[in-house]
Amino acid sequence: MATPRAYVPRAVPRIHFPQPRMFSTTPAALHEGIQRPKPGEGIKIHFKDSNGNLIKTVEANEGDDILSIAHEYDIDLEGACEGSIACSTCHVILDEDTFFQLEEPGDDENDMLDLAFGLTDTSRLGCQVKVSRDFDGISVQLPSATRNMYVDGAKPGH
Repeated sequence: MATPRAYVPRAVPRIHFPQPRMFSTTPAALHEGIQRPKPGEGIKIHFKDSNGNLIKTVEANEGDDILSIAHEYDIDLEGACEGSIACSTCHVILDEDTFFQLEEPGDDENDMLDLAFGLTDTSRLGCQVKVSRDFDGISVQLPSATRNMYVDGAKPGH
């Protein structure tokens, strides 16, 4: 007969629980629009309809883009992709002097301009045109129509 062994407790394996996960959040970026300059201190921009009739004259700050300016002043320029160069709904027509002051459009902008309704030699996407002091008094003409991505008639606002 075998002699009983003394009971020797075995080490109980410890279950390793990882550190609790810490989640953090980053505040969402808010599209708050632009800051309007004090009257008389901004760069004047004349928005015109497709027939050349004045819609509204507004003032903007240096560095603002045409699309944001239009939204700030409730001018009917859509910008369905919100400036991500994924549509042509912010297509604008510039005068020649202004057009030739700008840098050449990039490949993405050219690709979207190919889809724009009423394309001209001086067409640009409004989201890509940054205003400079040299632009004081420019005219920005809106085309007669856009290839609208919205089917419900929704229009972005600021």
